[in-house]
Amino acid sequence: MARSVGSLSLTHWLAIALAAVSAFVHLVLGVSFLPHWMGVAFLGATAGFLLGIALVIRNYRRRLVYLLGIPFTAGQIVLWYVVNEPTALADLSAAEAVDKVAQILLIALLLVLLARRD
Repeated sequence: MARSVGSLSLTHWLAIALAAVSAFVHLVLGVSFLPHWMGVAFLGATAGFLLGIALVIRNYRRRLVYLLGIPFTAGQIVLWYVVNEPTALADLSAAEAVDKVAQILLIALLLVLLARRD
């Protein structure tokens, strides 16, 4: 595993940190919403972000993880918008704002990582 971790760049670590932020937000929401189906959905999102982090750290098909991570993360944003229907920035809670900023930045970093050839 040391070799896998050693191959991670600053961009990788930033993307991992952003995915961890989103995983944490979804974990907290998931636990608070259980046993409602939304709780299960939030925990599923948590699992997806954590799986992506683990696969990148283990250097398992990273380019595929980046490629799948983009629509997965974008889907989180779209689903949030559809469920919450915000009309202004004031409609966002602090947790929602942190999560959405983290997700937008994560998508940007995944695009950068996908475009790289290293």
